[in-house]
Amino acid sequence: MLLKLLQLYNSALPVGGYNYSEGLETAIDQAIITTEYGLSQWLQNELSHGAIRLEAALMLRGYRCWQNQELETLTAWNQWGSAVKETSELREQSWQMGNTLIRLLLALDSDSELKTGMQMIEKPYNSAIAFGVAAAHWQIEEKAAILGYLHSWATNLINAGVKLIPLGQTNGQQLLLKLHPEIETATREIITLPDDDLYSCSWGLALASMQHETQYSRLFRS
Repeated sequence: MLLKLLQLYNSALPVGGYNYSEGLETAIDQAIITTEYGLSQWLQNELSHGAIRLEAALMLRGYRCWQNQELETLTAWNQWGSAVKETSELREQSWQMGNTLIRLLLALDSDSELKTGMQMIEKPYNSAIAFGVAAAHWQIEEKAAILGYLHSWATNLINAGVKLIPLGQTNGQQLLLKLHPEIETATREIITLPDDDLYSCSWGLALASMQHETQYSRLFRS
């Protein structure tokens, strides 16, 4: 299933992830982040305490629900995923990417069970739920699914930082490599994270996202 893992989390997957900076554009515009070190700290904090941990944990719950065909529970987690988004931009990003991924998955796989199951889940689909369903449907092992999800997220934001700060491509790849231990640590923690511990501290991301909605000039949708 390695090839399917690589395809699902490839930056070329046409779900629109490259359109989003998740508040980074505002943080850079306001000189909160001005260097590779500042971007590294932002990403490390997100992996340790931020919203991406919730997203990855939600992805895992979507994965397990689909694997066990617990579609009512999957619908409930999808609704929870919408409710915890702190800004309209983050919510719209999740819905756009989630709906696009499910359409793509249905186009790639004519499995009738997949189509029937997705029709039973209330739309719009959150991105994390869609990735969880796709990973489970393609029988990608759950630890690999989380690693791929976090790596794809980090790659997208580093690419945004390369354009916005700006950084060289080599600096971006060095930063991604340095993040590997944090990604591995976050994955180990997320696998055993109980439902009662699904919380984050990402007020910096939320404030940046809110301000991005009215930013005068921008390259990214959020």
